[in-house]
Amino acid sequence: MYNSLPADAPPIREPLHAPVAHVIRGGMVEGVHHGSVVVLGPDGSVRFRLGDIEAACYPRSALKPVQTVAMVRAGLPLDGALLSLAAASHSGEERHLAGALRILERAGLTEDHLRNVPDLPLHPAVRDTWVREGRPPSRLAQNCSGKHAAMLCTAALNGWSLDDYLDPAHPLQQAIAETVEDLTGQRVATVTVDGCGAPLFAVSLQGLARAAARITTAAPGTPEARVADAMREHPEMASGSGRDVAALMRAVPGLLAKDGYEGVQVAALPDGHAIAVKIADGASRARVPVAAGALARAGVDGALLAEFAGEALLGGGRPVGEIRPVRELEPAAAVASV
Repeated sequence: MYNSLPADAPPIREPLHAPVAHVIRGGMVEGVHHGSVVVLGPDGSVRFRLGDIEAACYPRSALKPVQTVAMVRAGLPLDGALLSLAAASHSGEERHLAGALRILERAGLTEDHLRNVPDLPLHPAVRDTWVREGRPPSRLAQNCSGKHAAMLCTAALNGWSLDDYLDPAHPLQQAIAETVEDLTGQRVATVTVDGCGAPLFAVSLQGLARAAARITTAAPGTPEARVADAMREHPEMASGSGRDVAALMRAVPGLLAKDGYEGVQVAALPDGHAIAVKIADGASRARVPVAAGALARAGVDGALLAEFAGEALLGGGRPVGEIRPVRELEPAAAVASV
């Protein structure tokens, strides 16, 4: 069972990653992606592991559901699509920008209050349109603007200062750190700065999976359940059109999933099974099939994962190979061995 008190912080070391995916071209292994994978059972026990699941790692945006739970615990009054956006690494579509503005307006704030870095939209087609139209990078278009808008809204509603809401010593960030430790069941190993400017908390891959499981199995009406429900009901608001994480949540009933930069993926099922993946070289092309293999190990029907099981490699414009998880993580074999 999950412990109520956080354990010691995970060790900071060079992770002992293992091969998790093969790049196969013309029937030969052309390349190997290393990484780490953990699958937890409903009781929190480790059902499957590859690589180093105990070392400290940066979850990047895969931690956003946990950060959002912290904000709801602190009184963030959002639900539905806007709450999903608070946990998003969004694509910069107009609905995402409009949603972030609505969150700010709830607290009487504007885009000028945001302290995330200006950027162009994440979605390639949307970004290309921005460039053609001569639109400059903006804080609202940056993929974390929903989270930052929610942080500002939470701070304003609690009477906390706004200009320094990204300072790790700020009451908002202290509340987030406490929730990270509560849900992961371990102390934060170290704190740095994420790409968007927000504090980034290092936990283990096992702790990240534990947090996802606790969010998906929480009682109805709790902050955890509200965040899980919002993301599952509005997966495109937590990501964007055509994004693999949204497609995965729509394909697997009840699944909560969140991706993160540098090849991180976390997902959990309503029955308490949870998985977490870290690709050592940060490649998303390996993240998706490895996550599918881990979900098969968690008991998900392989047929639901077929479109995520491998990415085609092209030669001369036609498929000549694929990126597949290592044999231990192949969905068909994994389902048969559970």
